[in-house]
Amino acid sequence: MTSVDQPCYALLGESDSYEPLLEQELKKQLVNSNPTVKAEALKTAIMMLMNGEKLPTILMSVIRFVMPCDDHLVKKLLLIFWEIVPKYGPDGKLLQEMILVCDAYRKDLVHPNEFVRGSTLRFLCKLREPDLLHPLMPSIQDCLGSRHAYVRRNAVLAIYTIFKSFPQLIPDAPELVSNYLKNESDSSCKRNAFMMLVHVDEERALEYLASCIDDVQSFNDILQLVIVELVQKVCRHDASKRSRFIRSIYNLLDSNSSAVKFDAASALLTLTSAPTAITAVAKCYTDLIMTEGDNNVKLIVLDKLVKLNDNPGNERVMQDLSMDILKILSAPDLTVRKKTISLAMQLVSSRNVHEIVMFLQKELAKTSSQEGYEKNAEYRQLLVRTLHQLGVKYPEVATTIVPQLMEFLSDSNESAAASAYDVIIFVREAFEKLPDLRPEMLNTLLASFGQISVANVARSALWIIGEFAETQTDLDTALNEIKRCLGPLPLLDTEMREADDSEEDGEKEQQPQMITRTRITADGTYATESVYTAPEKAVEEKPELRKMLLSGDFFVGAALSSALTKLSLKFKNTSSSEVEKNRYTATAMMMMASILRFGKSNVPEKQASPDCQDRIMTCIHVLAHPTPALEKLFTQQCHNALTEMLHALSSRAEDPFASSKRKGNKVASEIDEGITFRALCITEEELSMDDDRELLLSKATGSDAKEDKSSKLSKVFQLSGFSDPVYVEAYVVVNQYDILLDVLVVNQTSDTLQNLTLELATLGDLKLTEKPQSHTLGPNDFRNIKANVKVSSTETGIIFGNIVYDISGATSDRNCVILNDIHIDIMDYITPAHCTEAEFRGMWVEFEWENKVAVRTSLTNLTAYLEQIQKTTNMSCLTPESALKGNCNFLAANLYAKSVFGEDALANISIEKDADGKIVGHIRIRAKTQGIALSLGDKITLHQQNKSK
Repeated sequence: MTSVDQPCYALLGESDSYEPLLEQELKKQLVNSNPTVKAEALKTAIMMLMNGEKLPTILMSVIRFVMPCDDHLVKKLLLIFWEIVPKYGPDGKLLQEMILVCDAYRKDLVHPNEFVRGSTLRFLCKLREPDLLHPLMPSIQDCLGSRHAYVRRNAVLAIYTIFKSFPQLIPDAPELVSNYLKNESDSSCKRNAFMMLVHVDEERALEYLASCIDDVQSFNDILQLVIVELVQKVCRHDASKRSRFIRSIYNLLDSNSSAVKFDAASALLTLTSAPTAITAVAKCYTDLIMTEGDNNVKLIVLDKLVKLNDNPGNERVMQDLSMDILKILSAPDLTVRKKTISLAMQLVSSRNVHEIVMFLQKELAKTSSQEGYEKNAEYRQLLVRTLHQLGVKYPEVATTIVPQLMEFLSDSNESAAASAYDVIIFVREAFEKLPDLRPEMLNTLLASFGQISVANVARSALWIIGEFAETQTDLDTALNEIKRCLGPLPLLDTEMREADDSEEDGEKEQQPQMITRTRITADGTYATESVYTAPEKAVEEKPELRKMLLSGDFFVGAALSSALTKLSLKFKNTSSSEVEKNRYTATAMMMMASILRFGKSNVPEKQASPDCQDRIMTCIHVLAHPTPALEKLFTQQCHNALTEMLHALSSRAEDPFASSKRKGNKVASEIDEGITFRALCITEEELSMDDDRELLLSKATGSDAKEDKSSKLSKVFQLSGFSDPVYVEAYVVVNQYDILLDVLVVNQTSDTLQNLTLELATLGDLKLTEKPQSHTLGPNDFRNIKANVKVSSTETGIIFGNIVYDISGATSDRNCVILNDIHIDIMDYITPAHCTEAEFRGMWVEFEWENKVAVRTSLTNLTAYLEQIQKTTNMSCLTPESALKGNCNFLAANLYAKSVFGEDALANISIEKDADGKIVGHIRIRAKTQGIALSLGDKITLHQQNKSK
């Protein structure tokens, strides 16, 4: 049995000062009368044994000179030493020295010091040698009558573990512990005794529980947890007993212990599905989230609430508790808030939408007064998007949502710019889908337009004004507001005049004014103080729209020109006066010409780009020489494009909560899936796997994964050749953060190989948890050696090493077989994920590590190459299918994936066909860490090389 297969009860860290010693030196230190020297020698011996060293001659030295020592540290180290030291000889029989050890521990079990007795009993729980335990059984049973609770509770544990492994040593253990439990008063002792009865004699445990069923609430929390475990176990196999325990479990929901409340709530769900029980469990979970400070606990309990809501029968009950669930938003952690809002959005209905909107509006108002909070901007953006979805889905609440959200359009700080942009996107959609609110929303937008200081928000606002201003009054108001926000015209002349005036004012000498004051000095006398002051210059504040143009953002100028063109063309259809039409058009053309002239000058920080200049000039020509086709383009087709875009977005279901709403489409079980009947289960494993905890354990260890033979064979790596004296192959199992190596070592020689050791090392973010121990292989023998490797990040790792061994009877140096490298595939940690376009762009700007891979492929179909890259990198395509349809010679798409460590991976594919029909281009990969960006790039490059061969 390897060290990985043996039971482990303690983790020992190797000290930096640890140095192995020769056996003779160890003996000298063990013989020393100083307890400190003995303790250090024992520590060294323990570490040497753990590292696979054989110390056969020190056993008697420990028995003779160390065991009689009464020092508590030495005795504690002795317990660890006897736990790991080999107790059997080469013939498989118990060593004779162990008889002396057994006698020494029999004396420790009657030692007057309760610490010594308790520690010895804990050590006996770890022994798996019945020959050593048999003489100690009377002393162990006598410890049940000790006056110290520490000794009694460890005695119960010792009896439990011994009965579980070797029931023949103490056949009357259940009866003994049952009688002991009736007279015990200490809570920890009662818990251990009851736990033993739960696992070895369920009937006696039920008898005891029936005798004190009314006092369960007054028990200690550790005993209550075991009672809940018993109830779950019993009711799972015998549903007729559920009614006996429902009231007790229901009362435990009010326990002072969070662990008891959590387990009781989970147990109550298995006992009944009544609405009152579901309500009580949901309230219990909500209270746990509110009271617990650990964010991990909050997220775990939130997952329980989400699972509770996944049951269609609980939908009405959960909707009634939506306001209680929203109180969880008081938690400061952003992840908890995101998951809470996600759950709350699933609970929204026409009955509670008004209450939910009011609560979210209050939360949104709080974000204005919490600017110092680190994640305040992200939380505000989350609330804005949530209210956006509610406003579009439930038009009856949009009248209360839109006015409040439009107040955030004027946010100027960088952190709030994202939420302001989300607001204007919502306003644009509300203008389209809520025509009854257009006049009110337009007036509000025009009133706050002058305060908008973010360029992309201003561009969207201008587009909305130009698109949805219809009446003559609205058109006049829009033109006047835009003219006011633009400032004095023409722009270039006024700015140059202001620059000249400021230079002249600077050249003039300002005469300082002298102000005389009378002061009282420290000694009480009066003194005169003269102060010279210069008059302050009056600085005139420029409008926000003018500031954007001065900073060189002429994309705003292009959007402004497009909006003015739409307003002028609409005004021609609403006004009957030719003079008014010409005045309106001339004013618009003057503003556009002024912006164009200003953009070509050197006054702004950056000149207007050629694209912006062409756009503005085109708008001027449209107003100067309008045609029906151009008028239709500006007044109708632009609006049709918006309608089509919103329809495409809704069809893509960008709502992150939309998938969870489709509960009716969820497949509960496949057609050919097997049905488990508990009454027909034969083995205990089949019954125990019905337990939620057992299922979780199987998932954590990866034992529930169903793989076919071909996939298993693909995970077998040949590490040495068939002609090597030692043949080695490894079966690699990757389970999230762990890599388990099951190494098969075959001795292909006719010699006995001694001290055969598998030496491994890692490259990358991999760490070997323990050193495999040495083995002896006979001629043509084989052995399985297991090794565990921890993974800390998504990066391609390499495991390499060798096999070293000695040949029995040979005098030569140790032999060595170099093993092939094992490359850990990064795809085991990458899973496809989804994010919105705005989130993708935000991460693309934020991430600093980029890897650019050139495209080399023999494929000629652009879509086929995209699908191949998706399959190779395990990434999902964010670009909608509608944008990828059709025959075209170029393709651009965004890909996204997430690792099990929470790392984001972004990719942008830009490819085209050249004149020869070959695909050329680049794939740009971005990530927050260097490892994942390089590893994904290497994966794509390697795949392209293999395909080209």
